[in-house]
Amino acid sequence: MEYVILNNGVRMPVLGFGVWQVPDADQCEQAVYDALMAGYRLIDTAAAYVNEEAVGRAVRRSGVPREEIFITTKLWVQDAGYDNTKQAFARSLGRLHLDYLDLYLIHQPFGDIYGSWRAMEELYGEGKIKAIGVSNFEPARLVDLISHNTIVPAVNQVETHPYYQQTESAQVMREYGVQIESWGPLAQGKNNIFQNEVLLKIAEEHNKSVAQVVLRWLTQRGVVVIPKSVHKERIYGNFNIFDFTLSQENMDRITTLDTKQSLFPSKNDPAVVKQFANWKFDI
Repeated sequence: MEYVILNNGVRMPVLGFGVWQVPDADQCEQAVYDALMAGYRLIDTAAAYVNEEAVGRAVRRSGVPREEIFITTKLWVQDAGYDNTKQAFARSLGRLHLDYLDLYLIHQPFGDIYGSWRAMEELYGEGKIKAIGVSNFEPARLVDLISHNTIVPAVNQVETHPYYQQTESAQVMREYGVQIESWGPLAQGKNNIFQNEVLLKIAEEHNKSVAQVVLRWLTQRGVVVIPKSVHKERIYGNFNIFDFTLSQENMDRITTLDTKQSLFPSKNDPAVVKQFANWKFDI
């Protein structure tokens, strides 16, 4: 495993396992267990995924010492605000059956994020969270949060893949010491990514899959990745990316695939913002 060092000195694996869109409890528990058995030590969940309990069961079932696992969960929009955040954090910790979190993120840049951040700063100060950060924050929102608070987010988890490489956003994060983390590193299969000729050619050269090439490309860029799968063979395959290195030529070839366009609805669209505000979960 390779690691990055966050801005507060915490060590974070560059490769993790995500559980977005795995709401079935048994399926989620098995997938996380398989991931831990494969060697993953970063598990990424969220209150809004409604599978924190399954993640917690898998962690306990695995027998892997708690201190070896880096666990992330996230605060949903409906729980934004100082008091709500404290309560939501306690519920997440309870569902996971943990004494502390390694990373807690504001899931979306909506609602009273400033009240949430103050609460998270306090929880961090109390030792209940090893690092705090954000998700889906575009550069302007990230810089605004940094400019008006004490603690700089350790991580910003954003959509990042060959078709949306976030080069400019990553530069801003580097300037402020914020680690970029990719959700959707395989573009969720969109734009026929697994049939892309450039990626197929590079995969053939290394006797690897397209998924392995993409994950290696991202980690070589210093991006933390959290691919998701419920298929054991893919879980193991996605982990097997540290026995080869992409040349600069191949890194540059993948760079040419950047469209600079998200594959998902814009969070600057008022209709999308309203939709997020109305999404409520039993959490």
